[in-house]
Amino acid sequence: MLDTTTFHKIQDRFCVDNIEHFWKNNQGNVISQLKSKDSVVLLGDARMDSPGFCAQFCSYTAMENDSKKIVSIVSLDKRETGGNSVAMEKRTFMKTMDTISEELGNVKEFCTDANIQISALFNRGQYKDSGVKHTLDIWHGAKNLSKKIVAAAKEKDCGLLLNCTRDITNHFWYCCKEAQTYEEFMDIWTGVLHHVTDVHEWYLGSCRHDPLEEVQQHKDWIPKSSAAHKRLQQIVLDARWLKNIPKYLSFRSTADLESFHNHILMYASKRFSFSPPVYQARVMLAGLDYNHHLNRGPHRKADGTHQYSKLYNKKSKMWRLYTIKNKKDYNYIPDLQSVILQSRILAARGLSEKKPERPDDPRRLGLLSGAPAPSVQELQQQKARRGLGQPAQQ
Repeated sequence: MLDTTTFHKIQDRFCVDNIEHFWKNNQGNVISQLKSKDSVVLLGDARMDSPGFCAQFCSYTAMENDSKKIVSIVSLDKRETGGNSVAMEKRTFMKTMDTISEELGNVKEFCTDANIQISALFNRGQYKDSGVKHTLDIWHGAKNLSKKIVAAAKEKDCGLLLNCTRDITNHFWYCCKEAQTYEEFMDIWTGVLHHVTDVHEWYLGSCRHDPLEEVQQHKDWIPKSSAAHKRLQQIVLDARWLKNIPKYLSFRSTADLESFHNHILMYASKRFSFSPPVYQARVMLAGLDYNHHLNRGPHRKADGTHQYSKLYNKKSKMWRLYTIKNKKDYNYIPDLQSVILQSRILAARGLSEKKPERPDDPRRLGLLSGAPAPSVQELQQQKARRGLGQPAQQ
């Protein structure tokens, strides 16, 4: 069994670079397949290695909309943005966009979440005249709308909004799916202000749902012109929010990317710290795994029927059913192992020699802390001055 030191030496010397080359070959095959298409729609989203504003790494993933295959993974260390974690998503998106534009000349649409910095790049920035249409993810849009309604429901006399949150977000999904233009969207969307007051026909239109069941008829409706109704009007008719509606009408979703980001935890847990090259290699391993097992069939029971499992969502407090897929085969792993072993056999240097840092290694830019760590003696003196290093009184 390997000790920790030997493991890290093998990982740094022989695994990291070979995993990167193996991933690039896989990526090249995916891009070659996409070149034959008339137009390509990409979905993009970023993942930070830790929550909040203290993340060290950001990985931006681009996925092809039809096949759901991962086309690109770009990872960045915050030292490459001057220690600014907030700027990492924009920078990784730009690297992704520039690289893919060179490799694929048929990208017609790029769907992302509603990141202000990325939107600005298309509205008035360097991608304004790129010929690539920027659209927004309906999944994130509905999620953010739900957050606004839940927050408003906590205000005085607005508690009834909480009962309508799911209906309103579902209506938003429906509007984006059915409408082709902003005018069509507004015609359907504003009807929700009538629906929540138990008015389903009005002078200029009517609700599009079937007749309500008896249970639905007795729900807690919002009184017209009440504080809750006026607050909902502010949300539904918010001019700044409505300005982005045309970008939702392509009805794209990055939910599969969220699934992949959760999958990365299998290879790069947020509980551990990694060097920049190792973190990047681990994210690429997750990409290889995802692409290889993307089209697994459903697992069948002895009688030939599909096998299902139940899953409870704590946030929505609802059960859902999902199909269990066949087990993963990891057939690509022997090929990757062979490449790594071959590089070890042909290596001119042994494990005892330290591998030189690559020119693009972010660690060349300095320490994460911005300054060298103080000595143990200095820290002990600081601790003693605060009264934390004194012996306990008897």
